[in-house]
Amino acid sequence: MTCAHGCTHPLRQRAESDVAPSVLEASTVMSNRAKLAAAIAAVWLSACGGKKSEEAPAPSSAPPAAAPAPAAPAAAADPTETAKQVFRDRCVPCHGASGHGDGPAAATLNPKPRQYADKAWQASVTDEYLEKVIREGGASVGKSAAMPANPDIKDPAVISALKDIIRSFGK
Repeated sequence: MTCAHGCTHPLRQRAESDVAPSVLEASTVMSNRAKLAAAIAAVWLSACGGKKSEEAPAPSSAPPAAAPAPAAPAAAADPTETAKQVFRDRCVPCHGASGHGDGPAAATLNPKPRQYADKAWQASVTDEYLEKVIREGGASVGKSAAMPANPDIKDPAVISALKDIIRSFGK
């Protein structure tokens, strides 16, 4: 083998020819892994434009919502039917179909969802309070921000019908 100065070094040639094939294969594998990592990084950078944001978004003082609100309910002739659909879609996952706070998502929440079937709680809250929580979320009354607002429900009759569903569990 010839070095940078043009000299030949027989011992060096022998040492390189004695390198085990597994060492050479490992070197090739490492080289391929480096190429793969570089390709992944290039794709990732191209997906985001390869530019860094000049300004970081301002931190929000509002607590995060538990989940994005589902699509607005379709306008229906009967607000009670619309309220039943909204209750099934939005309320049951946490509060449960029977109002015991035992919906499938309840296990992951802290604090746990309100038990609508609790008669003492039912007696302690007004209809106006319930309607405010439905419209504006739990944080609007000093409760958990995990209870999301429903700003897309514009019809007061639907809000009232949802309140009536909640009241029905305390009877």
